[in-house]
Amino acid sequence: MRSISLDHNSKIYYGKMFKIGLPIVFQNLINLGLNLIDTLMIGKLGEAPLAAVGIANQVFFVFSVTLFGLLSGAAVYTTQYFGAGNRDGVKKMMGIGFSVSLAFACALALFTFTKAAFIMGLFTKNPVVIDLGTEYLHIACLSYLFFAISMVISYNSRAVQDLKVPTIINFIAILINAILNYIFIFGKLGFSEMGVSGAAIATSIARGIEMLALCGFIAYKRDSWLRGSLSEIFGYDFKMFKAVMKVAFPVVLTEGSWSMSTSMIFAAYGQLGTKAIAAVQVANVMSEFLQSLYFGVGNSTAMIIGETIGKGNLEEAYLCGKRSFKAIWFLNIVLGATLILISRPITWMYNFSPETDHLIIVTITAMAIAMTPKMIAYMYIVGIFRAGGDTMFSMKLELFCNLLVQVPLAFFAVSVLKVSLPVAVLIVSIGEFIRIAFSFKRFRSRIWINDVIH
Repeated sequence: MRSISLDHNSKIYYGKMFKIGLPIVFQNLINLGLNLIDTLMIGKLGEAPLAAVGIANQVFFVFSVTLFGLLSGAAVYTTQYFGAGNRDGVKKMMGIGFSVSLAFACALALFTFTKAAFIMGLFTKNPVVIDLGTEYLHIACLSYLFFAISMVISYNSRAVQDLKVPTIINFIAILINAILNYIFIFGKLGFSEMGVSGAAIATSIARGIEMLALCGFIAYKRDSWLRGSLSEIFGYDFKMFKAVMKVAFPVVLTEGSWSMSTSMIFAAYGQLGTKAIAAVQVANVMSEFLQSLYFGVGNSTAMIIGETIGKGNLEEAYLCGKRSFKAIWFLNIVLGATLILISRPITWMYNFSPETDHLIIVTITAMAIAMTPKMIAYMYIVGIFRAGGDTMFSMKLELFCNLLVQVPLAFFAVSVLKVSLPVAVLIVSIGEFIRIAFSFKRFRSRIWINDVIH
């Protein structure tokens, strides 16, 4: 019966995945497009400015990924409340998201503003890069507050499958950012040339406009699941907060450890010099840009599984996860090949030396190879286990693989083996195979399926 159910419902499932996943893909592409635009325009200024902004954005990277962990952990409840038709529960989940996200954003913005030079010094000893990055962080840290509010609204919109308008707003925000980047970085329309400071100002303005537009969206849409009075949104009690945090906190630690380990790996690569920092920055942006398609599949899987569990269809939730791996393998083949094919044309967009261009090409190729195990592991952890409320197992596995496997491998490859950047990237990917080995057995056991709202 299991295989019959799988075949019978596959077309319906993939249709729903496409409907939910496509706007999520666009949202991710838009957000990554913001970084891509910064990278392309600042890359025109040279390797040092690009390296500076790449390092400075590690703070935002850790911040955004940690917020994603909080909100995707809370979404275990949100999607199941949505599946059960509980509007009051959905609104309270958004209130919890606002409370924790804004507190975190304020603390991080203050720390970043006062310790910007210290943060830059963790990644590089080049005084020019440190000064440029400090200049960028002093301005860009303001955008963390705007982003926190926008992220809560956008992620809860995903959870209730209302993505059309938020996606349009995200798209408009990136257009505004692109235009302002061009004006402020290069000094157009009567403005003086501001370089990296111009990029930070443009990003902050675009994030602010995006936040205001999203707030207006939920305030004026009458039938919105997210619309409510302050008492409805912030009317959660400590018992609910504690229950949500019990599920969400392991996800926060999971994503936080992943983002921190990624930044530490970035720091390990930084020991190879400014050229390596610039190369890995370009390669990361292009790799993550294509990975947006995976994020669409992963997030739509999580939303569907959460909704399915909320309706009490536990076996169907297992089959949903099983179907999603077909989509992941298809993307592995298509996107891996695409990334390799575009590696050389990407270098034509920058004014780098021939040595840096070659390093970018080979590094992107290495990332294309490493993308397959990385995205299979991503589907297990983010798309399936998290949606089923199995956040503690995911946290333990991620902490082990991130901090005890991949970070030591990065520093061992660079400092002891003294290999090149592309080889180091491949060595670090060994951690993904460990994730897959543990996750496969967990998935088949069905232990990860938990109904948390009943």
